[in-house]
Amino acid sequence: MSRAAGALLALPLLLAGCFAPAAEEPTDGGQRLALALAFPPVAALSPFTEDALLLTRMGVAETLVGLDETGAPTPLLAESWDRVDDRTVTLDLRDGVRFHDGTPLDAEAAAGALTTAAAASPAPRSIDGLGLTATAVDEDTVQVQLAEPDPLLVQRLAAPGMVVLAPAAYTDPTAPDPVGTGTGPFELTELRGASGATLTADPDHWAGAPELDGVDVTFPADAAARTAGLRAGELDVAVTLPIAQLPTLTDTEVLSVPLPRLVSLSLDTADGPFADPGLRAAAAAAIDPQPVVDGVFEGRADVAEGLFTDDTVGGASRPAVSLPPATDPAGTSIRLATYSDRAELPEAAAVLAEQLRQAGFTVEVVVAEYAALETDLLAGTYDAVLGSRLYLGDTGDPVGYLAADLTCEGSYNLARLCDPAVDAAVAEAAALADPQERRAAALAAEARVLSTGAVVPVLHERTHTGYAPGVSGLAGDPFDRRLLTVETTVQG
Repeated sequence: MSRAAGALLALPLLLAGCFAPAAEEPTDGGQRLALALAFPPVAALSPFTEDALLLTRMGVAETLVGLDETGAPTPLLAESWDRVDDRTVTLDLRDGVRFHDGTPLDAEAAAGALTTAAAASPAPRSIDGLGLTATAVDEDTVQVQLAEPDPLLVQRLAAPGMVVLAPAAYTDPTAPDPVGTGTGPFELTELRGASGATLTADPDHWAGAPELDGVDVTFPADAAARTAGLRAGELDVAVTLPIAQLPTLTDTEVLSVPLPRLVSLSLDTADGPFADPGLRAAAAAAIDPQPVVDGVFEGRADVAEGLFTDDTVGGASRPAVSLPPATDPAGTSIRLATYSDRAELPEAAAVLAEQLRQAGFTVEVVVAEYAALETDLLAGTYDAVLGSRLYLGDTGDPVGYLAADLTCEGSYNLARLCDPAVDAAVAEAAALADPQERRAAALAAEARVLSTGAVVPVLHERTHTGYAPGVSGLAGDPFDRRLLTVETTVQG
């Protein structure tokens, strides 16, 4: 037998080794779902690390508030809240919530969880350095306060790192243990290092008994392995599948959820050819995103009308964009850089480079891994940068992205834009607390940015989750924080 033939015969055995349930897991015939997540735990699922996202996606732990598709706060473990002043909020807890160890969720437990998070080193990103304190006002009311005024106080409590676990989870406050201590629809009953986890349905969950009896989770980092496991029937659900592999899933459904992630072309406004606003306008006019969406992303992305999706801004109307008059490129030479870490970007850069050439530019394309490019990207070594950026962070707020990426003091300003009108518009948006007013102001700032020609929006990405035909009830969360719910089920 040839080595190639032997390898093909061995593949099903390897997949079975990756995804088959462990021997000690329940085999009572109940409705169990096999789930593959993309990233293994790095800190035993401690919520004070990046592992927090795994806890919320698996439906193991919950925060006091959630975020809707626009990033506005919504009730979760807290049913309502009131802003006492510009740095204080009180939250009324939902009745009848119990942790998986049987203890009730009360104000003391919630305040203790938040206090422990604030004392962690480092604390969860959403509250790090903000001087958060939490106290129980009465049995069902928690007061949360920051050291300084903050219009995003409530949204900060929605970050995955702010999940509330039972008091027993914090025996070691530096490494909270979520096994048996969450409030979600599924109890984490076993964690097997970085290889897998066993979840059991909580029949007493506050939102109702889950349809599933349990979930068997694995953490294969290799996207090809997740795809193969799904195709072979070893998995019911696999997340974060590459676009190029989706056509191979002929007997599988795909849930594609728009993300607040923008692919855009940043033009260096500080020096070089794109210091000329007219050449920036010429470049912006040359870019047609549709061939990138249709060809490179195979129709599984959305043409960007601006920096933000319509969902992000809640359907608010966009102010008009007015670019300066375009200058004839007349063969102007530019260097366009992108990174290979995101599979579609190099091919997208090639398409856009050809469009710029057709408009009269002479274009050199540079492709490398992001780590090798970052210093030069920030220093303005390249005239144009094609990149992918998540513009809604832990708080679901677009204003933070504008401040970091497009203001004079921005820490990730690839366009090196420094425009007083843009800075003033961003500052005005940042001062607002009402989510709708804040988003309307963010759109005004977006129009200011786009009118400079410093950034050319190309497309908004989607996340792709494959699932077996019998699966239903997965959460289509644009923040990628929720996946399994009480409605999730698998048949057949």
